Parts: sequence; C-alpha cells; structure tokens
Amino acid sequence: MLRKTYDHVIALSARRTAPLWLFGIAFAEASFFPIPPDALMIPMALAQPRKAFWLAAITTLGSVMGGALGYAIGFLLLAKLAQPIIHFYHYEAAFAAFQAKFAQYGVWVILIKGLTPIPYKIVTIAAGAAAFNFPMFMFASVVTRGARFFLEAVLLRKFGEPARDFIEKRLGLVTGMVAVGIIGGFLILKFA
Repeated sequence: MLRKTYDHVIALSARRTAPLWLFGIAFAEASFFPIPPDALMIPMALAQPRKAFWLAAITTLGSVMGGALGYAIGFLLLAKLAQPIIHFYHYEAAFAAFQAKFAQYGVWVILIKGLTPIPYKIVTIAAGAAAFNFPMFMFASVVTRGARFFLEAVLLRKFGEPARDFIEKRLGLVTGMVAVGIIGGFLILKFA
C-alpha cells in the first residue's frame, strides 16, 4: 500500500496542478490541517529535483499566507473558531502555555517552533490569540518557514537521486521515521 501511494504521489507531482495542491496544503496546514506540506513537497522535489527551489517557494508562500489565516483565527475568532480547533486536537494546556510564552519570548517562539515538526497552526493561532505584533509575526513566519522549506530544497536538490533511491528501497522505514517525527511533534507540544 505504501509503495502504491508513493508511486501515485510521484506520478501526480508531474501534473500541472501539482503546485496548486502543494500551495493549498501548505496554506491549510498553517491554519487548520494536520498533515505537513513536506509530505507532498518532498516527493515532488524527488520527482523533479531541478524544481526543488520553486517548490520550496510555493510551500513557503502557502504556509505564510495560511499562517496569516491562523493568526486571524486566533486574533478575531478565538472563542468561536479557534477554541474548537484547539479542543479537537486536545491542545488546551499547550495553548495556554504558548500564550504565556508569547508574552515572554515573542518572536523566538515563532522562529524556533516554525522549524520543528510541531504543528505550525498552533503557533499561528497562539500568535493571534496573544495579539502578537502582526508585521513581526509575518516577518518571522517568512524567515522560519522559508528556512525550513529551502533547507529541504537544498538537500533534495543536492541528494535528490540518491535520496530517491534510498526512499524507494526503504519506503517502510522512511515512512515510519516521518510518522515518528509527526507524532513526536504532537507529543512535544502536548507535554512541553
């Protein structure tokens, strides 16, 4: 099943609409969707390593724009929309801790958390709920999300073919490691 899904994503990455899907997933992940855009960007860059930087730019733009929506959710709609999302993911305690950290650490929270597997939507909603300076939030989002996705692009561009061979030979292991990273991010957020 993993092989079939992987092959399907690789095949879809050649379609003309693939960048739109990548943008949409990056946008959604930064505000409400649970799956990180890396799950689509990486196979797309593996399929076409020369487009890795273009894909990183699309992903960064989608993530930053989605982050603005997440900020708006936290800032404007906390009681009506953000609280149910936070409750759905069982992040009430983590959310309260984030609000306190924003008061103390501000931009550093955005910069550090934006690079980790911790769901970025929690950062964006918390920034809005904490009424963090919006221009500074957007600047920090561009820096941290750009750093993450462009670092991936550099690695995929440089090691694209060997990485693709490694992934295709050890797909189960790679998928397991990605799952552990995502689950680890959720656990760090919940217990940190």
